[in-house]
Amino acid sequence: MVNWLIEVSLRNRFLVIAFFVLVGAWGYWALLTTPIDAIPDLSDNQVIVFTDWTGRSPQEVEDQITYPVLRQNFHPRASG
Repeated sequence: MVNWLIEVSLRNRFLVIAFFVLVGAWGYWALLTTPIDAIPDLSDNQVIVFTDWTGRSPQEVEDQITYPVLRQNFHPRASG
């Protein structure tokens, strides 16, 4: 089968070259006309945490509740 394919290719060199030129041209055309749909988002995942602690300032809530909870639960090396 392989010997037959090589013999036919050698006898019809022009057709083989023309075939590969056409396939290359078709690939180049596809490269130019294929629309780019979206750019992948490679940023880190974001988590929104709503924390309520009556009578405390937003900075205190951030420092004493939200930040420690996020570090404990969503740290990249956290087990769970």
